[in-house]
Amino acid sequence: MGKPASPVDLVVIGAGSAGLAAARTAREAGLSVTLLEASHRIGGRAFTDTEAFAFPFDLGCHWMHSASLNPYVEIAESLGHAYTKDDFPRRIHLGDRWATEAECREREAFDERCHGAIKAAADAGRDVAVTEVTAREDRWTPMFDLWTSMFASVDSDQVSTVDSSSYNDTGENWPLVDGYGSLVAAYFSGVPVALNARAERIDWGGPEIRVTTPKGTVTAAKAIVTVSTGVLGAGDIHFEPRLPDWKLAAIESLPLGSHNRIGIEFDRDVFGPDQGDGFTVYNETPESIAFQIRPFDRDHAVGLVGGRFSAWLERSGPQTMADYAIEKLKGVYGNDIEKHIVRTTCSAWDGDPLVRGAYSCALPGRGGARRDMAAAIDDKLFFAGEAASHEFIATCHGAYLTGCATARAVAESLGVTTQEKRHGTA
Repeated sequence: MGKPASPVDLVVIGAGSAGLAAARTAREAGLSVTLLEASHRIGGRAFTDTEAFAFPFDLGCHWMHSASLNPYVEIAESLGHAYTKDDFPRRIHLGDRWATEAECREREAFDERCHGAIKAAADAGRDVAVTEVTAREDRWTPMFDLWTSMFASVDSDQVSTVDSSSYNDTGENWPLVDGYGSLVAAYFSGVPVALNARAERIDWGGPEIRVTTPKGTVTAAKAIVTVSTGVLGAGDIHFEPRLPDWKLAAIESLPLGSHNRIGIEFDRDVFGPDQGDGFTVYNETPESIAFQIRPFDRDHAVGLVGGRFSAWLERSGPQTMADYAIEKLKGVYGNDIEKHIVRTTCSAWDGDPLVRGAYSCALPGRGGARRDMAAAIDDKLFFAGEAASHEFIATCHGAYLTGCATARAVAESLGVTTQEKRHGTA
């Protein structure tokens, strides 16, 4: 789409899951909408790479979390996008052997105690770091911290007990065969969007909002901002007047961490019949890696890293990321697997200037920041996105739900109900 349309009822900034949902919902209510996207594509952190490998590969969102409560499951079914009911890899490799069933049960029991302690602290109003309420000297502590870094994108000492326990986790994490990003792109393919139209400045102090982009200025009655807290925190969009202190504090309280996916494609199945669905290579430090092995019966492995270690690997470059994952796989399956590698790829969300990280996590002591992040300013400037979701934090469907809810709030503020369209009745 070329030059953004103006003036309109609503301008939506960012065409990720939240922005696309907001634009679609607002249009269905009869509002005139302009959707601006800084990138050359839609989807944001829901991005499926269809060029790196011989099959689709998710560089961002991958699992439909809390699947029985996730609207994307029904969307996937309606569009014929297949998914499986697999979950995260559970096995453990200890460097020279597989962990026994007793050791795996021991680790699971430790995790349950940790999560129980986190919930108890949150229920008691103790908004502190996860490290303050979980055992620090146990054999399985680094394993718990490793998986915390992948779920939260930051390390345990940066995770708020209140924020962590607010997530409505049903334990269902279902991956899409052809990619979560592909599903998002397909579902919202009919939503008009101005691409390569980065919001440079938002003037919201007057009777109307003016958004300046390289393609011109959009004038609107209301705005929904869905860009990441990484972009907002970096000051990449200039707001005039300045955002109020309480909103800036919410943005600062919800920084993006690091979580990356490292893909390795092989020319054959190098893992054997007893491969399972994946495992964690555990060296009793947080600097470990988890693997999905041959997901969807495709000849590849996916390495998963999070937190400070993920950030360090990304800064070291894609070759270092791939080499690290390959060396860990060789330690389990032998050196011969290397000669069957076809190609590698990896995500690098920290270095993406249009995102600046993976997903948000509230800092200790700031577990209520998401509610402030979601709050509108002067019934004019609205916010949506994964950072604004309280129940489904840091998820694609959490972003989607906030986009829908915020668009309905905008419609109501303009005097339009969900049953009534602005330019006529439904």
